[in-house]
Amino acid sequence: MSYRRIASLKTAQAFQDYFKTLGIDLPFDERVLPASESPLAQPFEVYGLRVNNRFATLPMEGWDGTPEGIPTELTIRRWQNFGKSGAKLIWGGEAVAVHPDGRANPYQLLISRQTLGEFVRLRQALVDSHQAATGGTEGLVTGLQLTHSGRYSRPQGKPQPRLAYDHPLLNRRMGLSIPSGAVLTDGEVEGVIEHYVAAADLAYQAGFDFVDIKHCHGYLLHEFLSAVDRDGKYGGSLENRTRPGREIINGIQSQSPALKVAVRLSAFDFMPFCPGPDQTGIPELEKLSTGYIYAFGGDESGIGMNLAEPLEFIRMLQRLGVELMCITAGSPYYNPHIQRPALFPPSDGYQPPEDPLVGVARQIAATSRIKKAFPDMFFVGSAYSYLQEWLPHIAQAAIRLGLVDSVGLGRMLLAYPEMPADILAGRSLQRQRICRSFSDCTTAPRAGLVSGCYPLDPYYKNRQEYKKLSELKHNKK
Repeated sequence: MSYRRIASLKTAQAFQDYFKTLGIDLPFDERVLPASESPLAQPFEVYGLRVNNRFATLPMEGWDGTPEGIPTELTIRRWQNFGKSGAKLIWGGEAVAVHPDGRANPYQLLISRQTLGEFVRLRQALVDSHQAATGGTEGLVTGLQLTHSGRYSRPQGKPQPRLAYDHPLLNRRMGLSIPSGAVLTDGEVEGVIEHYVAAADLAYQAGFDFVDIKHCHGYLLHEFLSAVDRDGKYGGSLENRTRPGREIINGIQSQSPALKVAVRLSAFDFMPFCPGPDQTGIPELEKLSTGYIYAFGGDESGIGMNLAEPLEFIRMLQRLGVELMCITAGSPYYNPHIQRPALFPPSDGYQPPEDPLVGVARQIAATSRIKKAFPDMFFVGSAYSYLQEWLPHIAQAAIRLGLVDSVGLGRMLLAYPEMPADILAGRSLQRQRICRSFSDCTTAPRAGLVSGCYPLDPYYKNRQEYKKLSELKHNKK
């Protein structure tokens, strides 16, 4: 199926006419206002911290640390780019493992007593870059995303999954039986909780204002949210399935009371998708007696939303004192089209089963519904990068209408880190640098290469990995 490229929609009217033909509704402002009038330039406060504009950087991993989990020159450059973006809320920089066995790859960053000094320097590099680009650091708030990769742990480069439960479809994909023997015991979960609490204290010592306890994209804490048929105190009821995250937050508040806690949440999920006969994504339909019960925020059809449980989970977090959340969806491993809408999939993916604008609209609508239910909490939105030239128009309207508090950008900042600064300054966008969702930043690490924007960033285009990536893509054709 063919979808219009965003770059081909040359006028605001053409863009609006197109998304209306898709049967979706997107907030849209015809005119992008100068900073003196723009909702995107308005400060806000969260946890008593002043954040001086409405842009956030989302966590973007580079698969480019050392085997010890230390940032390299590539990592530092990426964080410096986040600093010079002009965004005032730095959401985590990237996912940092809390323990070696929870690393998603052998080069994922790892925070420990041995690497603490490197994280101090990494954060300072970002702050210094921000100051050089913007003239100051007032209203800059920095966080660190903490994670355990769970099912997708590959600390030595080969799968070493640690599961919340045996998932019938995902186990089959990974060649795991049921029972697999890879499910964490309750005692092992308690150990993971301790690792998070210790890592958070190290993040505080490194100077971060907050930590994100990652509950998204199929990783361990997100998988626990759908552990409906797990036995014991960490499975079954919503109270039990949310217990790991809540115990982590309680532990952090006890151990590091001055550190703020945030949560990035996949607020809805779908069934795993796979390539169909024409390589377009189709759901892995299975006749399960209870419907598809493993999608947190899903409606058991496998392809629809039911936000009742996510709303209740957020209510639990609010009672714990959490004020800051980032809303995302799904997983890059089994349904990337709902998580990161793109016209061009990674090499091991599938062609989009819907226009990517539908995925963008779905995430904006879900975030808006959540924000409406919790007006006193602060929410960062995701999935905006696919909007390309029209990102400023929709971001401004979403903030103006109160649909979200901050607009998060991820892959766009790999290609064009200065986009927020250009928007806020009223400068024309640099069209040649706008991310077109080619997905090379995902294809590269799936092939064991460092991640980056190979099509648009000359720094990566001039690296030896560029040739390897080009050969890989050519051989896939």
